[in-house]
Amino acid sequence: MPPHALPLDALTAAQSPGVGRRFTVSASATDSPVTPNAEFDAWFARQRRTNRFDVTRIPFADLVGWRFREGDGNLVHESGKFFSVTGLEVSTDWQERGSWSQPILDQPEIGILGIVVKEFDGVLHCLMQAKMEPGNPETVQLSPTVQATRSNYTGVHGGRRTTYLEYFTSPDRTLLVDSLQSEQGAWFLRKRNRNMIVEITDDVPPHDDFRWLTIGQIHRVLGRDNIVNMDTRSILSCVPFEAPDGPARRETDPAFREALVRSLSGEHGALHSTGRLLAWLTDLKARHTFTRRTLPLAKLEGWSRTDEEIAHDEGKHFKVIAADVRADTREVTRWTQPLIMPVERGVAAFLARPIDGVLHLLVHGKAEAGSLDMCELAPTVQCLPVNFQDLPAHRRPRYLDVVRDAGRDALRFDAVLSEEGGRFHHADNRYRIIDVGEDFPVDDDRDYHWMTVHQLMTLVQHSRYLNVQARSLLASLHTTW
Repeated sequence: MPPHALPLDALTAAQSPGVGRRFTVSASATDSPVTPNAEFDAWFARQRRTNRFDVTRIPFADLVGWRFREGDGNLVHESGKFFSVTGLEVSTDWQERGSWSQPILDQPEIGILGIVVKEFDGVLHCLMQAKMEPGNPETVQLSPTVQATRSNYTGVHGGRRTTYLEYFTSPDRTLLVDSLQSEQGAWFLRKRNRNMIVEITDDVPPHDDFRWLTIGQIHRVLGRDNIVNMDTRSILSCVPFEAPDGPARRETDPAFREALVRSLSGEHGALHSTGRLLAWLTDLKARHTFTRRTLPLAKLEGWSRTDEEIAHDEGKHFKVIAADVRADTREVTRWTQPLIMPVERGVAAFLARPIDGVLHLLVHGKAEAGSLDMCELAPTVQCLPVNFQDLPAHRRPRYLDVVRDAGRDALRFDAVLSEEGGRFHHADNRYRIIDVGEDFPVDDDRDYHWMTVHQLMTLVQHSRYLNVQARSLLASLHTTW
């Protein structure tokens, strides 16, 4: 057992009836006799060796079941389901961005992202899946129990039934977490998924692609590049953890951990009240103009289509490509589909510092083309740097240089984590949480405010507040206890 792991019997003794406390107890267990870490590591390595995709880029003409529709040129599926690639025109005065047009994924379905949990020896364990996605940088990643679009779980693809789906559709389910959350606003138009955690007490039929893990065991591997997928991170960000009261699980800066624990508890002061922060976010939405309308994909300006891709004329942002996918262990063993492929690795980072002994994160009110409600709370920095390399300094993301130049001693979290592998091809970000220290200015400006972890955890229980990159970082912050 790792040196900072707590045995299950000790954790059980500290357990209280509250849901948040039960999750915190699970997060404090960094090993478990149900699936010991050594057994998990061997199983996961075997899954990556034996469950491989064959993903090949193909010309658009070789797509099966997809076509560029006559009239508007939108890339659509013959069933009318799944998603389509359409054009979008945006006009805003936000940060002098002006007007632009782009391709965007239109998927007007609410999918299910769900984790089944069950107590073993009084400690909640999560039923986690080793799941392949065609766009993953590493084919197999640690995924929720169920991760499915409505088209998939209703059988539009004609494939096998989604394993364990019944735990999330049963009217008698016991919900511990249930929240509608957004996906990438730069690439999806008003896309949301239902993030769920369902508790069960019955035995679950075993399946070799699934293993029971504590949240602490998931946190153990979350800091490694491209192990824990985006959907798992999104669900874990919605967990209402309480502040831990035991020893640290791993080596961390004692002052940072103390400030984090105070920030988690909600019992200590925040720079701004939650009411003031909500008023700030409302003001951002009301103060700026932001209009958008869908356009025919064939009519986009600044984008060009060849036989194999749709790309920005300046080589920025992303491309739309087509792929042929073969995977023997998926519900469907072979298919073709479009994918979004960013032109480079992105950056997503929170700056963090204690204020009166309580850790605060610098949150950015960020507008994105496809956001349901114009803007959401985002990391301090979230961008593809190549998009800004030829712009004057005042047009570049604030704090980008601070994030890129951070020394190792300031990094509290640093890992490359991929985005949704079902729609994006090798899309990943370098996720960072950077301790900038008490000398860093605490002055807010019109687009940035300092918030405690407890305030973010409160808001993420509801829709339309934290974007998916902020949720990934919130889940990652919980690994640093």
